[in-house]
Amino acid sequence: MSEMSFEQMLDESFKTIRNGEVVEGTVIDVKPDEIILNIGYKSDGIVTRSEYTNEPNVDLTTVVSVGDTMETKVIKVNDGEGQVLLSYKRLAAEKGSKKLEEAFENHTVLQAKVSQVLNGGLGVVIDETRVFIPASLVSDVFEKDLNKYKDQEIEFVITEFNPRRRRIIGDRKQLLVARKEELQKELFSRIQRGDIIEGTIKNVTDFGAFVDLGGADGLLHISEMSWGRIESPKKVFKVGDKVRVFIKDINETKIALSCKFPDENPWNDADGKYAVGTVVKGKVARMTDFGAFVELAPGVDALLHVSQIAREHIEKPSDVLSVGQEVEAQIVDFNEADKKISLSIKALLPPAEDDNTEDTAEESPVEEA
Repeated sequence: MSEMSFEQMLDESFKTIRNGEVVEGTVIDVKPDEIILNIGYKSDGIVTRSEYTNEPNVDLTTVVSVGDTMETKVIKVNDGEGQVLLSYKRLAAEKGSKKLEEAFENHTVLQAKVSQVLNGGLGVVIDETRVFIPASLVSDVFEKDLNKYKDQEIEFVITEFNPRRRRIIGDRKQLLVARKEELQKELFSRIQRGDIIEGTIKNVTDFGAFVDLGGADGLLHISEMSWGRIESPKKVFKVGDKVRVFIKDINETKIALSCKFPDENPWNDADGKYAVGTVVKGKVARMTDFGAFVELAPGVDALLHVSQIAREHIEKPSDVLSVGQEVEAQIVDFNEADKKISLSIKALLPPAEDDNTEDTAEESPVEEA
């Protein structure tokens, strides 16, 4: 039996490896673009930047340290320079693909950072495996700009898994819909008509505002925003405002809201405040050909008829009054049932002197010269 040479004995002391095999090694050196591993083989293993991650321009010294242990996959036993070419990302992708397959089968909720905002959706990476979330499945509402999701951690489920066609689809929308349904169910179980609740203005339109109540939206109609007159909801509220409202009505999943709290009704005790004969001040709110409406308090308008503006004849109120002008008048009629008040400025004016000299010149005797 022939004796083995030293070189043969050295080779025998190291394990054998094959392409495709998974090996574990210890980092013995790190450079910005490559990692060197001791894998217990006669040659060291090399992991280049492109075989570590799909992210470009990563400085490997910031993610790996000497002494770390790593599992990698053998790409080439001899890269031509006597070293073993290894891949970290391919092994991670295989593990990630397996993880995604199990998540797809079990409907597991996954979480990952959005790495790309693509044309038509978002891209996330799970263990070096890419998942595409179409724009239609990103949210339960239309999203015009998806850039706000860049680098955000989001949750999703896998709804399609076909790695051979590189088609792995994620869905965030169904999670949002399910959570909203749970919140809606919880909200409707605890609210009732008359409850006072706080919400956030979600959208403002010409006819009102939609308020997020934490599970469902309620409509705050323009007519319910104030006891006073509101010209435009957009002048009163903006998206994001906190608002205190009470639930006026609930009809299945529709909620009608109001800011007109009964205890703040300006007509409370109106019979005392606006009794006939009381002198009041107010601002002209609007005018018609037959008179001007004067706001005595938010939600309390009184009619100043054109015939009650002055003692002399006035063709129309706008000839002597303007919107916003403050006037003083006397209440001459009060109808609480119909919420109608009539005013008169004329009643506060001093009485006119009677002019009875109209015909005296004709009746007086003419003095003779």
